[in-house]
Amino acid sequence: MIIDRLFDAVAERGPVCVGLDTSSEILPEPFCARSSLPEAILTFNREIINATQDLVACYKVQVAHYEALGVNGLSAYRDTIAELRRQGALVIGDVKRGDIASTGAKYAQAHFSGDFEVDFVTVNPYMGSDVITPYVPYLQKGDKGLFVLIKTSNPSASDVQDLRSGDRPLYRHLAEQVARWGEEYRGEHGYSLVGAVVGATHPHELAEIRAAYPSLFLLVPGYGAQGGGGRDVAPAFMDRNGAVVNASRSILAAYRGKPDGEKRYAEYAREAVIRMQEEILRWLN
Repeated sequence: MIIDRLFDAVAERGPVCVGLDTSSEILPEPFCARSSLPEAILTFNREIINATQDLVACYKVQVAHYEALGVNGLSAYRDTIAELRRQGALVIGDVKRGDIASTGAKYAQAHFSGDFEVDFVTVNPYMGSDVITPYVPYLQKGDKGLFVLIKTSNPSASDVQDLRSGDRPLYRHLAEQVARWGEEYRGEHGYSLVGAVVGATHPHELAEIRAAYPSLFLLVPGYGAQGGGGRDVAPAFMDRNGAVVNASRSILAAYRGKPDGEKRYAEYAREAVIRMQEEILRWLN
């Protein structure tokens, strides 16, 4: 099952997930001068992948950064995914889909097959279990998985996710539902193909959800530029596994302010991954 492959990748290479949220603001200046923006993004992504692939558990590709550039941007999204899959990397498509019935089925088809095929996608559960249903045929095969939004790292998340429902906040009800949805899709290490997104800026909630729902594999965004650190994400893990921690800007833009940074951007990205890895693992000992 794909979740077992992710578990094994974390065990072998550590829990870092590199977010390829690549945009014109991230690229070194020479890139934008010598080719179109989608071509520049693809070239940059390939260099980052080549520099980091042996160090990381997986990659997360945020589709909005590519959609914003139109058809050519989506071609860069497609080709970035193809490069990752060619190198045997696990890929999370950060698409945050959340629709039902035939529309949900088309989203599932679009991102679990064809040009945009990835291993996992992010899903918004606002419409309930009907959001998950279109993905069930892929879950039953065992080669695809979901990460469902539960407690996100953005500042206003608490406006909705912390609302009280009975004796618990809404995000706790969501976590219980997500764990139930994935109960029959567990891999050999005990983790479900239906995982959860819980932000690095919420260490208390990470600890709470990890303790209550041990079958949930966690995708933890918000490390680095959004303020999360190694100590914050440590509660997401059980026996040094069961979670991946995503960072984007702190890795992709690590070259800024460094000697020959615009030429050695891939080298500095690799160094940033190593530092991130060391910081997280230090708190897991």
